[in-house]
Amino acid sequence: MPWFWSSASCDDSACAAVDPNAPSTVGLLFSLLPFLLTFAAVAAFANQTIFPKLARVHDAHDGEDHYLPSHAPPSLRQAHAEHGQKSARRRVAAAVFSVTIALATVLGELILSEISDLVSRRAREVGLRVTVPTLLVLLVGVIPFLEIQSVVSGAGWKFQRNNKGRIPRFAWGVQMLVFGGWVFAFWSLGGLVGLDKTATAGGGVLRACLERIGVIGISLMAMLSGFAAVSSPWHTLGAVSERRKRPVTEADVSRKEAGLDATNEMLLTKRHRLQALERKAAEAQSGGSSSSGAGSGGFMGKMLGAVRGMGGGDEAEMRALRLEITGLETMEANLHSSLGVMRSRRAADARAATTIGKVLAVPHYVFSLYCLYRILATTLATLRRAYYPSSSFSSSDPINRFLGLLARHWDPSLDQIAWARQISFLLSGVMLAASANSVLQTFHLFSKWMPGLLYQAQANLALMIGQITAVYVISAALLLRSNLPREMGSAVGDALAGALEPRFVDWWFEGWFLASCGVTGLGVWISRRIGREEWDEFGAEEMGAKRM
Repeated sequence: MPWFWSSASCDDSACAAVDPNAPSTVGLLFSLLPFLLTFAAVAAFANQTIFPKLARVHDAHDGEDHYLPSHAPPSLRQAHAEHGQKSARRRVAAAVFSVTIALATVLGELILSEISDLVSRRAREVGLRVTVPTLLVLLVGVIPFLEIQSVVSGAGWKFQRNNKGRIPRFAWGVQMLVFGGWVFAFWSLGGLVGLDKTATAGGGVLRACLERIGVIGISLMAMLSGFAAVSSPWHTLGAVSERRKRPVTEADVSRKEAGLDATNEMLLTKRHRLQALERKAAEAQSGGSSSSGAGSGGFMGKMLGAVRGMGGGDEAEMRALRLEITGLETMEANLHSSLGVMRSRRAADARAATTIGKVLAVPHYVFSLYCLYRILATTLATLRRAYYPSSSFSSSDPINRFLGLLARHWDPSLDQIAWARQISFLLSGVMLAASANSVLQTFHLFSKWMPGLLYQAQANLALMIGQITAVYVISAALLLRSNLPREMGSAVGDALAGALEPRFVDWWFEGWFLASCGVTGLGVWISRRIGREEWDEFGAEEMGAKRM
């Protein structure tokens, strides 16, 4: 595939005549100006507005192990948060998130301009050949690397140099080992799902990566939409009677706030104690090393001191403090999330008591019924495929067929079934966005079984949202590529060299969708059987905090 600085005719003949109608460099830059402005505006908005809201969990950490109590004044909290925003990891994460969101937006804009033919062909080709490879580098390399580093750091390993200026080899070794496993799993995905090896070999690494990104995107959107399809009816229809039996009161919220404040105070005390012990151990180690040049006696003294330190009370106390801090951090994240859910429920109950709130609740009920319909229709389509292999939900759903008819009415040359498949995938994203609140509540419900998952999800929320957005746009573009007429999709077909077989897309998406619905439904059912309501869990959490 030629890059944007090479001529499109160099593949066949290096002596081909230059197109006299080709735009000049100035004209090309002028044609690219709308895309450049879009990139700059979206990146600035994502960096200044969206990222700070998604990265609030990092406000408590300034990157230098400085922590504030819960009763700290607002001015000190603001100064602490501003200092934390200057940390290298936060700045890198903000830049990667902003660039990913901006490139995904530009890719969607390029595809729309390809369909409408508003921008010059050469400008679209240049934009696609820069946007797509850059997104692949971010999705396959940079974002997973940062996410893995966050998980390794959360496990207790540090990547900063120690007091002697040495690089922590073990932490970086674990980081590179896990990242290498991700790259191997990503590349092995092509063989597992049966991608066309001959086409992949002919298209090069870019096409192979695009096809794998497309498969991951379809799987991811199927799982998330299945999660949303169960979460929305459960929280809109199923949990209404339970909320009426025991509404959230102001006393419940105050009790949860008191538990969160107590946990924060205990966590702050143990962090300060651990820092004091670490400074004491570092001073003792530096003092022992300075006296080691006094001969063999100094050497033996250092060895004896090291042996005493290995079993000393300070070392045992530091190990115990690290374990307690890990548990308290998990409890803090759980309490903070529970408090947010309780506040949202209280606001929803207050809104539902008004006339306007009842009117606004009607679309939520309609959407929940659509989710139930989609689960049932997808199940029937999957069972029907055993007798009719060409059957699928996207081709039999009345909503998709109606929207496909509208697309065909706009252009009779379009394939109605193919566009119904495209619309079905786009509606999956709409379903996920429309049920975001229900999805968050269900995720919080599951996070009680895996408390560490909640903290890691909050720590990497911005990167994961950027990753999901870009993968969704690329997957939708790959599906759109096969639906466009030849005269429309030339530049899209050249840049998005990968292609996914339609039948594979149908059964792969529906399989993951139903699997996600089944797992989510089973988890919700189990939580109802063995779990208790949010506001009745304070006693257990308080007892756990006291044990810490």
